[in-house]
Amino acid sequence: MVSIRTYAILKNIEIMARRRNIPIIGPDRGRILVNVIRKTKPKRILEVGTLIGYSTILMAKELGKDMEIITIEIDEDAAKIANENIHNAGIKPRIRVIAGNALKVIPKLDGEFDMVFLDANKYEYLNYLKLVEDKLPKGAVVVADNVGTSAYSMRDYLDYVRNSGKYRNQFISVGWDGMEVSRKL
Repeated sequence: MVSIRTYAILKNIEIMARRRNIPIIGPDRGRILVNVIRKTKPKRILEVGTLIGYSTILMAKELGKDMEIITIEIDEDAAKIANENIHNAGIKPRIRVIAGNALKVIPKLDGEFDMVFLDANKYEYLNYLKLVEDKLPKGAVVVADNVGTSAYSMRDYLDYVRNSGKYRNQFISVGWDGMEVSRKL
């Protein structure tokens, strides 16, 4: 059962994001992310682009205490805020926020990931995927955010997941934006 405290933290982050023009995933695309987690039941998630922890909390509230999220944020100040928000949300799974450049952090990570959520520098999506691809077992899911508004910036990524023969894909339109959900074959 998710606590009222968790929902309060999510609402507070939404309000802060609106006031400060911080680009969080928000409730609409967040529902898509939550639905993917409910369907796939990942045990270990890699998130690239923590920002202030909104999507991390959304994902974590769907997971049990034996699950793990490793999330990478390039901005140290944002990573500190994310850590505070995650702590205050009181969620069960282990969450490790790493402040650093994902292109340097991902190669140092051990183990496999059942799910990857990409929501950082859109031009780097393909590079992030290539760095983690060997750590994705068959059936792992990769969710890429902002595919509607930033399709041009991530065209190499979209071409790869859609045409490499390594993934089964679904584009999910959400208002003026969307998400690409790719399952590794």
